[in-house]
Amino acid sequence: MSLEQRSLHCKPEEALEAQQEALGLVCVQAAASSSSPLVLGTLEEVPTAGSTDPPQSPQGASAFPTTINFTRQRQPIEGSSSREEEGPSTSRILESLFRAVITKKVADLVGFLLLKYRAREPVTKAEMLESVIKNYKHCFPVIFGKASESLQLVFGIEVKEADPTGHSYVLVTCLGLSYDGLLGDNQIMPKTGFLIIVLVMIAMEGGHAPEEEIWEELSVMEVYDGREHSAYGEPRKLLTQDLVQEKYLEYRQVPDSDPARYEFLWGPRALAETSYVKVLEYVIKVSARVRFFFPSLREAALREEEEGV
Repeated sequence: MSLEQRSLHCKPEEALEAQQEALGLVCVQAAASSSSPLVLGTLEEVPTAGSTDPPQSPQGASAFPTTINFTRQRQPIEGSSSREEEGPSTSRILESLFRAVITKKVADLVGFLLLKYRAREPVTKAEMLESVIKNYKHCFPVIFGKASESLQLVFGIEVKEADPTGHSYVLVTCLGLSYDGLLGDNQIMPKTGFLIIVLVMIAMEGGHAPEEEIWEELSVMEVYDGREHSAYGEPRKLLTQDLVQEKYLEYRQVPDSDPARYEFLWGPRALAETSYVKVLEYVIKVSARVRFFFPSLREAALREEEEGV
């Protein structure tokens, strides 16, 4: 008897066991698949430092890449259309349930790892299993992998293995940048990811990027001028004041522009801590894994690499 049939024709506790077994099988299949694309999920609110409560979803939270879509293209089965018209099959319900569980677990793990980063503490696999993953240990590779990608893409934080035998990890800023924007007690969300994206855009524009093009690219990640962002706060202030004061960016009027237009350049601190070559390599490396990551920037980076820039 199949798992689907077992869940339909057995006692409630046996049905739950069958569903968990089915979820486990789907999880293993997902982990084995190298072509599962990322889709936008919701990053849940990170609890304050020292809190043991699980993260909660804030109302109106912005979308972040925190989960993956495991749905695959299937060949139509003869006679299946009539069954689908009658209602969703148990397997589809289980698939939907699985995606919801993974989305929640990925978001919870991102929040947990952000707290570890803020505390400057290493983290072990055992801690993640006990505190976040819990009953979904068989899904750890998928959840941990997608949480790590989210940290890198959104926050510019890289998860590095420190001790392979003890499964211990440390969290550091990408590209060796020393800025994360965690200046106040209420600052929980690192801003390094935002900075990296802007530095990449400027590099792609030959060293100076028009302000309007920066905002156009930022809109891809749902960051808009004048709209508060759940991770980055007020983006205009971050872009034109904070990062300028930190000397990562220069913000100046385009010479002889009338009406006045403005552009961004790398600041002296950015030039001291990284290089155009490193950020171009970063774009190519990240976008090779995550297909939706600024495809226009990836194409430009590949052209720059081919031309030996």
